[in-house]
Amino acid sequence: MKKLFTTLSLLFLVAPVISETVLLKGGLVHSGNGGAAIIQDILISENTIVGVGNNLIIDGNTRVIEVSGLPVTPGLISPMSNLGIVEINSLDVTRDDESELLSAGFSIFNAFNPHSTGIPWNRSNGVTSAISTPSETSFPIFGLGSHFILDGSLEIKGSKDIAMFGRLGASYGSRAETLSLLESLLDIGKMANSMPVEEILELNIADQLELQAQDIIALGKVVNEDMPLVIETNRAVDILQALAMKQKYDLNLVLESVEEAPMVLDQIKASNTPVIIDPMDNIPNSFDELGSSLDLGKILDQAGIPIMFSTQRSHNYHLMRQGSGNAVAHGMSYETAIKGMTQTVAQTFNLDNRGSIEPGKLADIIVWDGDPLEPASFPKIVMIEGQLQDLSSRSSKLTERYTNTENKPSSYKH
Repeated sequence: MKKLFTTLSLLFLVAPVISETVLLKGGLVHSGNGGAAIIQDILISENTIVGVGNNLIIDGNTRVIEVSGLPVTPGLISPMSNLGIVEINSLDVTRDDESELLSAGFSIFNAFNPHSTGIPWNRSNGVTSAISTPSETSFPIFGLGSHFILDGSLEIKGSKDIAMFGRLGASYGSRAETLSLLESLLDIGKMANSMPVEEILELNIADQLELQAQDIIALGKVVNEDMPLVIETNRAVDILQALAMKQKYDLNLVLESVEEAPMVLDQIKASNTPVIIDPMDNIPNSFDELGSSLDLGKILDQAGIPIMFSTQRSHNYHLMRQGSGNAVAHGMSYETAIKGMTQTVAQTFNLDNRGSIEPGKLADIIVWDGDPLEPASFPKIVMIEGQLQDLSSRSSKLTERYTNTENKPSSYKH
């Protein structure tokens, strides 16, 4: 085992920047599709998985990495984060997640900082891509989230404005007003299919809500073009209101938090609506969350509802591993947990070429030193689009600096 770890360490000293063919040999592969893990090889050419199985045919130029039974998963995808958008929560000048002018049409895409210190920290913990979103506001719709590849490249990769985010429930005013506003906004979005934006802007309701052209265009994509709408809600009756809106406007709805989901389980299942949950949340933060329970993941899984994971720990989105592990400890299927951090996110947000280990998918792959759902386990290899990634982070560099045994003052240790 020591020989394996030494070999893996040497690989990162010469992290490849050119395309090559790589065989990850003999890993315990969790494909991300919900099936049981099995010992398999993974063949990667350039940035794509070209083969998964045993006795794969390779040539003499293929680099073989012996994985020796270590767990292998697809790269983890955070469905909700502020990576690259917020550096320090309490320092406004480092935050690009808020707008004073736009609402539904607020896009954070062009503010993304690929050198944000939170990115290598999450990447070294197995998160290879993330959906970054605007922060919550008093308005029921916060804006648009974008998907980013966390390879640290200044050539930003990802998908712009892939989902809209909002909330229904306890907030800054009456939930009746929030519901009315949401329906008015969706009605405006529906108009965008048949009326010029300039004419919609002249309507009294658009003026009262201080909508901009970008807001109307974005709402039109939600109502008319199947853009996912992620709504945070918890109270059972509010979940039903959100499902009613889904049916009325034919929305591609995703529900987030859903603490009282067990009370309306049949309706969620019948609507085929995926959910995002925090499996560590069992203490109510409001009267909307009185149904909080560590059994939520198990109950949703047994009902066959697609599940993804969030975390309350800002910047530490890799902790969804701990949350999903906690859900497994309380009855969720292990492979559902892996799928909820990979393929389910990719399918829900139309990231078609990621999220699973199968031929034709981009090679976002993690080799772990232990159980991926165990917080004490860490990646030994992180691949993004077939490229080996540097696993150092600000945290690891500080550790190295201040545990350096050289006989020098701390300020000289590097």
